[in-house]
Amino acid sequence: MSKGSFFTGQPIFNQILSFIPRSLVSRIARESGSDRYCKSLKSYDHLVTMLYATFNRCTSLREVTTGMLAWEHRIAHLGMKSHPRRSTLSDANCRRSEQVFEQIYLGLLNQYRSVLPDSRKRSKKNNLYIFDSTSIALFQEILKGSGLRRSDGKNKGGIKVHTLLSSGQDVPVMIRYSPAADNDVRFLKEVKLNAGSVIVFDRGYCDYRTYNRFTSDRVTFVTRKLNRSVYQIDEQRTVSEEQLKQGVLSDCNITLGYTYLKKAVQVRARLVRFKDPVTQKEFEFITNNRRLRAITVANYYRQRWQIETFFKRIKQNYELQYFLGDNANAIKIQIWCALIADLILKVIRKGSKSKMAFSNLTGLVRLHLMTYLDLNAFLKWPEKSLLNKIQQQKQVLQPPNLFKT
Repeated sequence: MSKGSFFTGQPIFNQILSFIPRSLVSRIARESGSDRYCKSLKSYDHLVTMLYATFNRCTSLREVTTGMLAWEHRIAHLGMKSHPRRSTLSDANCRRSEQVFEQIYLGLLNQYRSVLPDSRKRSKKNNLYIFDSTSIALFQEILKGSGLRRSDGKNKGGIKVHTLLSSGQDVPVMIRYSPAADNDVRFLKEVKLNAGSVIVFDRGYCDYRTYNRFTSDRVTFVTRKLNRSVYQIDEQRTVSEEQLKQGVLSDCNITLGYTYLKKAVQVRARLVRFKDPVTQKEFEFITNNRRLRAITVANYYRQRWQIETFFKRIKQNYELQYFLGDNANAIKIQIWCALIADLILKVIRKGSKSKMAFSNLTGLVRLHLMTYLDLNAFLKWPEKSLLNKIQQQKQVLQPPNLFKT
């Protein structure tokens, strides 16, 4: 039984890792000093181990170490000398800064930006960004959780992931973390966009100073009006018959904020009242762009649902319920690795032109992570690739026929 006949090429996991340049990880490790005083689990080894845990949806350190130990004869293909120990991985998750993995993600995003979905097309989505947050519950009170405490006085921890999503590429371009009980508004101040961009966010992000900064930066924002917002109508805009049929109820220029207080922050904005023709629900949208059609403002906000789909995809396809560490740094590292895995799989899916659902793709990768198959062919024709491999194995195992029958 020859190894070349059964294990031709590289494992699927190694083909996935080939999309992460070693030079990128080495440069980030050198600049950050993350490998200083580190003897065994270097930054690249740490990344490979955490990606193995991410793809396999491991829920404990033992699952990670024993899983990699079972494939120790193939570890060399991954660029590692030996499998990690539990204590070594636990210490690395605690000591190595999560910013190393953030820089790796941002470096990969910058490298593959041109091949992500819709990035080469001239679409309005290319300059559209969506800002929102999602909470991830923790079983220990590592970070301050939201909600009421239990009867025994204890409370689960929780981490909130504040995400700026590029609509055209369907990937985050900025991530911030905070305890789940923290207010979201302060992270909107960190968003910096180019002129001509459009940002959509929920009405919970009510910050008039940031609204004015977006206007001065020539960035269009679209959000919903808070029920308690104080405003004054400056001018009623004309609503055509076509717009009325589309659901636009009214359109006017307003001034947000108290007008009789000198120190009060005021915002020159536009208020669009819209009634959804399907659900018959009424909405009030606020924007600083007075040139857009009223229905366009409503459609921009409707696009906000894309980030909810993104949060759902991340939580369903990667293990973000059980974490491999009981400290904030380990939790952030695991979330960054889930985002790295998601980005790489999106690039692979786009390159293979596979029509497979993303959940099916992640499931197949998880089941065949250490299988020796051509990744692109496998994603196009999974059953055909496996049958061809089985047929090749049968031909090798079948002894030669020396006598004619």
